[in-house]
Amino acid sequence: MTRTKTTQAFLPRFCFFHFTKYSDIIEVMNDAGTSVIVYSATWCAFCHAAKQYLDKLGVKYTDRDVDADPKAGMEAVDKSGQRGIPVLDINGTIIVGFDRPKIDFALKTHKLALH
Repeated sequence: MTRTKTTQAFLPRFCFFHFTKYSDIIEVMNDAGTSVIVYSATWCAFCHAAKQYLDKLGVKYTDRDVDADPKAGMEAVDKSGQRGIPVLDINGTIIVGFDRPKIDFALKTHKLALH
């Protein structure tokens, strides 16, 4: 019997969230005037990875904690059509999960990538 190697492409790259409490939200705009919003939760490893990747690229973003703010959670659901996180809104381009190729493409399309 041969074993097949499992690749990371088959692993889920998002987490599911629930709503708990409210918080204030401040929208931060990039230097180009284009907004990047990351809907995330503190317990979500893929959310942390997505934010660290944006930090590494030097992309400014607003982090909206879906646990702390149910309105942010509903925004993420409205934009993405599902309840998984992270949800990245890059100037209207919605990306669910930590998907580097899609993030790179959206950042380049909206001229936000520094590389």
